[in-house]
Amino acid sequence: MLYPMSPKVVELKRKLDSFMDRHIYPNEDRFYREAEELGPWKVYPVVEELKPRARAEGLWNLFLPDSGHGAGLTNLEYAPLCEVMGRSHLAPEVFNCSAPDTGNMEVLERYGTKEDKERWLKPLLAGEIRSCFAMTEPAVASSDATNIESSIVREGDHYVINGRKWYTTNATDPRCKICIFMGKTDPDNADRHKQQSMILVPMDTAGVEVKRPLPVFGFYGVPDRASEVVFTDVRVPKENMLLGEGRGFEIAQGRLGPGRIHHCMRLIGLSERTLEKMCRRVRSRIAFGKPVSEQTVTQERIAEARIMIEQARLLTLNAAYAMDTVGNKVAKAEIAMIKVAVPNMACQIIDWAIQAHGGGGTSNDFGLTQAYATARLLRLADGPDEVHRNQIARFELKKYSNA
Repeated sequence: MLYPMSPKVVELKRKLDSFMDRHIYPNEDRFYREAEELGPWKVYPVVEELKPRARAEGLWNLFLPDSGHGAGLTNLEYAPLCEVMGRSHLAPEVFNCSAPDTGNMEVLERYGTKEDKERWLKPLLAGEIRSCFAMTEPAVASSDATNIESSIVREGDHYVINGRKWYTTNATDPRCKICIFMGKTDPDNADRHKQQSMILVPMDTAGVEVKRPLPVFGFYGVPDRASEVVFTDVRVPKENMLLGEGRGFEIAQGRLGPGRIHHCMRLIGLSERTLEKMCRRVRSRIAFGKPVSEQTVTQERIAEARIMIEQARLLTLNAAYAMDTVGNKVAKAEIAMIKVAVPNMACQIIDWAIQAHGGGGTSNDFGLTQAYATARLLRLADGPDEVHRNQIARFELKKYSNA
């Protein structure tokens, strides 16, 4: 292997694979059923039943690097484990490794005060509460985050917050107790990247209203508890400001780098699982007198899928290695490239798998529609393809600025 796994990771992966076989895959149908029947405002019992088992087996907070709270893995070490978890929508939360909690925990770990860590980080690490991240807004093109119009205004010892956010993941979850909110503290600053700040907002604060869940292709709660939230004259203590006024973009870059690569790692696992389903399906179905697996078009798609997954994995491992060795800021191009390549790869493979399953592929019976919703969503979440492509092109053109 180009990036061999350490003995520690090999053992963790063995334990993780075993847990997936024993507890995750057998409970997927129940998970989807509970999500559909209970909806996005409820806790799904199957998740709460499995979390203590995962923690007891040492498969907990694996995402946290250089921390006494997790496994202390690098991005490169975490990659194959995150890929395994990505094979099922049920898995990430069971191991306390799901977005946006992972990113929010990393923010609290880096920038939170001692009091913030005790009040919010500690119960998040224990899986006792959940969190949300309020950035995107319906009234502006949030692909350019400098457009964000929500306000954070200092009044004495408090900040007053006003704004309407959407695609605020987790907000409908009754366990969601804390929000990291991004808004403008200095809208007139000539530097548009210093207008924004991030602040902690307890969800039970007066003026916070979770208006509605937002479905992703008709799915409420799976793969995402996307929500619309309105903040009206919400007052929080000045101590809730993270890092300082005008440093929201700085925090966002630190937060979104790991978040983007985690999404890509999970999507590679989801793509592997999808290819497995496709191969089993075409070997078991007969059309025009022979197995569908013997149709040339099917074989071409299977071959292309394997090539695309291997390419995406190598690109993602390369980004993880760069993040570990030169840091997230220097690895911006590598992160941007995987954020374009991996979701597009996953969308194509899932689409081929749907086609191979026939009409049934468009139902919810095979997990393919849920998988496609996830992959398609991630061509937009954490920055749309177009933004990342433009960034990659700028990096490339900069090499020839003196030509």
